[in-house]
Amino acid sequence: MHILIIGAAGMVGRKLAGRLAVDGQLGGQGVDVLTLADMVEADAPAGFTGEVRTAALDISKPGEVEKLVAARPDVIFHLAAIVSGEAEADFEKGYAINLDGTRFLFEAIRLQSTREAAREPYKPRVVFSSSIAVFGAPFPEKIGDEFFTTPLTSYGTQKAMGELLLSDYSRRGFFDGIGIRLPTICIRPGKPNKAASGFFSNILREPLAGQEAVLPVGEDVRHWHASPRSAVGFLLHAATMDLERLGWRRNLSMPGLSATVGEQIEALRRVAGEKAVKLIRHEPDPFIMGIVSGWARDFDTSRAESLGFTAERSFDEIIRVHVEDELGGNLPTYA
Repeated sequence: MHILIIGAAGMVGRKLAGRLAVDGQLGGQGVDVLTLADMVEADAPAGFTGEVRTAALDISKPGEVEKLVAARPDVIFHLAAIVSGEAEADFEKGYAINLDGTRFLFEAIRLQSTREAAREPYKPRVVFSSSIAVFGAPFPEKIGDEFFTTPLTSYGTQKAMGELLLSDYSRRGFFDGIGIRLPTICIRPGKPNKAASGFFSNILREPLAGQEAVLPVGEDVRHWHASPRSAVGFLLHAATMDLERLGWRRNLSMPGLSATVGEQIEALRRVAGEKAVKLIRHEPDPFIMGIVSGWARDFDTSRAESLGFTAERSFDEIIRVHVEDELGGNLPTYA
């Protein structure tokens, strides 16, 4: 099997590649080739015994993504995106990457499938990482998959467009696609990025490393979360499940945990103690507060759960996943 990960240098892409390297298989089939594509060259995952190919390219440039699809990968994970805050700040860049890049990818697959129809058919599995940002306020108490998509950010609009394209290209038989709306991933390892949601991770990750963190919103802000470990699990399940069960509703919201910022902080207090909580500094940011005010807070993900998707049930669990996966199971010794 040949697997292509677009956005492989990002946090989720790196973790997905690492998991595939450890497993050595997907859906019972051995992984022989792993192609890792991003704007910068991605690192090969440790321990992978097959062939690793890397490509540094811009998917928003016509013709670039066709080079990846020409190798006819069996499974394509499309994770590449300009994150929410950056997409809002840079309108043109957001649409170039999040919409044009997605459309170029889908078109490259369509052309490959029709161009090669005279010989072995080509119909890959495509897993598209969408977002709960496709929904906009006002919301019901819990948002189900039937709720209409009226995003209030450019990022959410671009992801919603990608969902529609995925559904139509799948319906026309060019590929077998599924779009998974990821919760906000928490706790993200590494350094802060330009995502407006970054503070949800920052206020936990930095204190868990003995460092100060800035909280730009009030503690009553409620949001929908899942860990990086769960995100990888969603992607792998989406790549191997029977998509006949989806019908033509090819996009669905992933399970997660609804929690307020205050509940996050209380979970941090239970796991790491009062000294960790005291490292959080409140500095209101009107720009971030304005974006967050239009975000979804809670979901009914019974459809995804009935299809086998699972996530954490408490923020204590999310924090412990981070401690296990990123800190070697050790909490810092606070001064």
